[in-house]
Amino acid sequence: MTPDQPPRRYPWEDDEYRPRARSYPVVPAEQAPPPPPPAAPPRKITVTRVAVWRVRQLTGRAWAAFRRAAHADGAQRSGQSALTYAVMLNYAADAAMAVALANTLFFSAATGESQGRVALYLLVTVAPFALVAPVIGPALDRLRQGRRAALAASCVLRIFLSIVMAVDFDGWGLYPAALGSMVLSKSFTVLKAAMTPRVVPPGITLAKVNARMTVFGLAAGGVFGAVAAGCAKVFGSPGALWFTAVLCLANAWLCLRMPPWVEVADGEVPTSLRARTKRPRQVLGRTVVVALWGNGSIRMLTGFLMLFSAFVVRAQTEGEPVLQVLLLGVIAGAAGIGSFLGNAVGARIHVGAPDQVVVWCAGAALAAVVVAAILPGLGTAAIVGLVGAAASSLAKISLDAVVQDDLPEESRASAFGRSETVLQLAWVFGGALGVLLPTEYWIGFTVLSGLLAVGLAQTIATRRGTSLLPGLGGDRPLRPTPAAP
Repeated sequence: MTPDQPPRRYPWEDDEYRPRARSYPVVPAEQAPPPPPPAAPPRKITVTRVAVWRVRQLTGRAWAAFRRAAHADGAQRSGQSALTYAVMLNYAADAAMAVALANTLFFSAATGESQGRVALYLLVTVAPFALVAPVIGPALDRLRQGRRAALAASCVLRIFLSIVMAVDFDGWGLYPAALGSMVLSKSFTVLKAAMTPRVVPPGITLAKVNARMTVFGLAAGGVFGAVAAGCAKVFGSPGALWFTAVLCLANAWLCLRMPPWVEVADGEVPTSLRARTKRPRQVLGRTVVVALWGNGSIRMLTGFLMLFSAFVVRAQTEGEPVLQVLLLGVIAGAAGIGSFLGNAVGARIHVGAPDQVVVWCAGAALAAVVVAAILPGLGTAAIVGLVGAAASSLAKISLDAVVQDDLPEESRASAFGRSETVLQLAWVFGGALGVLLPTEYWIGFTVLSGLLAVGLAQTIATRRGTSLLPGLGGDRPLRPTPAAP
C-alpha cells in the first residue's frame, strides 16, 4: 500500500456489504439487544416457587448484562463477539481439563521422589509451548484461507483426545493425549491472535479488544472449571474429561460461525524479529521489540511461579493433600486476581506510552521477586503471583497497543502470531526452570531475580537503541518503513 492510496477497508466496515454466507444476524451498531422479558412471579406463593422465580429473574439479568458487555462498541457487527465466545470456550476447556488432570499429573508428579514423574510432568506441561512456537508462526504466514476451519479442527481433535483420556485415564495413553490437547490449545491461541485484528470495531483499540477477551476468558474458565470440579466429584476425573469434550464440540461450532472476513489475507506481509532480513518481510520496530523483551521477561516469571510453587508446596507438605490444595489455592488465587485486575484496568484505560509501561511492569515484577528472595515464604510467593499476573496483563495490553500503532495494517496479523510464540517460549523457559531448581523458595527466587534483572536490562537497552544481543535489540529504526507485499 502506497501513501497516496486510501486505507484498505474490511468488508464489515461497508454498510452496503452483505456476505453470502452469514450464519448469525447482524445487529446495527446503534441498536442494542432487547432485554429479556421479566419472569412472571408465581401465582401461588411458596418458598420453593419464590426461590425458583428469583433465580430465573437473576439469571435473566445476568445474561442480559453479559450480552451487553459482549456486544458493546459494535462488537457483534464487527465479529468480535463471535471470536470472544470461542475464546471463552477455549479457556473453559483448558480449565476443565486442568481439573480432570490435577490429581493424576499434578500431585503425583510434584515430588522429588519420582524423577520419572517429574520428567513426564515437565513434558506434558511445558513441551506444548516449545512445539507450537517454531511451527505455528511460519505456518500462519502461509495460511491465507481456512483460519476458521483451522480453529474448528483444533477443537474437533481435542474432542477425540479428551475421549481418549477419559477412556484410558489409568493407562499410559493419558499422557500423549494430554500433550496433544495442550498443543492444540496453544495453537488455538496463536491463531486467535492473528485473527483478532480483523474484528476490531472502529471505535475501540486492539489492546482493549484483547483485554476484554482475556477478561471474558478468565471468567469463563472460572465458571466452567467449577462445573468440571462438580463433574469430577460426582463422576470422577473421567467425568470432567467428558465435559471437556462437550465444551470442545460447542467451540468447534462457534468457530465455524465466525464472520468470513476474519480470513481476509490479501496483501499481508510477514514480519521478522531480526533487524535485517533478506526476504520481503516487515521488520519489527524498536518499540515493538522493547515490548517483546519486557513481556518475555514477565512471562518467564509467570511460568516459573506456576510450576515452582507447586513443587515447593508438595515437597514441604508431604502427606497433607488438603493443606497442599489450600496453599496452592492462595498462590493461584492471588495470580488470578492479579490477571483479572490487570486486564480489567487495561480494558478501560488508554495507554499513552506503552513501551514505558512495559519497562515499569518488568521493574515491578523484578522488585516483587527480589522481596520474595529476601523474605521467602508462602505470603511473598502469593505477592509475586499477584504482582506478576497484573504486570503480565498490563504489559501484554501495551504490546498490543504498540503493534497496532507502529506496524502497518498488512503486518499486524503476522506480528501477533510471532509475538505469541515468543511469549510462549519465555513461559517454557520459566516453567522448566521452576521444575528443575531445588524446592526452596529463596533459591528459586534468587535465580529468577538474576534472570529478570538481565531481561530488564535488555529491555532498557533496547529502548535506548542498543542491545545485549546483536540483531534482537534496539539496533533498528524506531518505526521501520512499511514493506511491500
